[in-house]
Parts: sequence; C-alpha cells; structure tokens
Amino acid sequence: MKATIKIQGKQLTVSEGDVIIVNRFANSNAGDVVEIKEVLMVGEADAAKFGTPLVEGASVSAKILENKRGKKVVIIKKHRRKGYQRKQGHRQELSVLKVESIKA
Repeated sequence: MKATIKIQGKQLTVSEGDVIIVNRFANSNAGDVVEIKEVLMVGEADAAKFGTPLVEGASVSAKILENKRGKKVVIIKKHRRKGYQRKQGHRQELSVLKVESIKA
C-alpha cells in the first residue's frame, strides 16, 4: 500500500518499509514513533482514496532511526575589488525515518 503524505511542507509518496530523510523533529530521539496525520492519498493504483485535501482517518506511523547532520554547505560573500570576503558554513539537522505502517 502506498500513501502520499505532507510532512514539514513537503509531499512524499511512501510505502511500508521505506526510509526517508526529513528535517529534524524538535525534541525527538532515536527510537521514537512519529504519527503523521496529513495523508493526501492512500491505496494502490486501482483502488486509491484521494482526500480533499486530507483523507479522513488515515495516518502513517514512522519510527525515527537516527538524528544526524547533513553535509556542510559553505556560504561565501564577496565584494570584488574591495578586499571584503566572508565565509560561513552550515550543517542541516536531519531525521532518518522508517515507515512502519499505513492506516487507511
């Protein structure tokens, strides 16, 4: 069974057993279970339920496998011919989720 969910402003199509990476959930630890209520579509290709905008009573349960940091993004500001240059780095906090069950 597949489901299209809305999580943190992004839409993802998932099925049971999928591993997805999203921005980190606040105050969450590895092993916690997250219940996602914003389900836009659930079912298979021949018998799918579409919500307007959400499917009533549908939810997706996912387990947090780990919290980690993404690859470093380097930001450089420069004004040419002025000797001005600034360098800043940033690493995004991420959560790795495994979809455990889809309830329609």
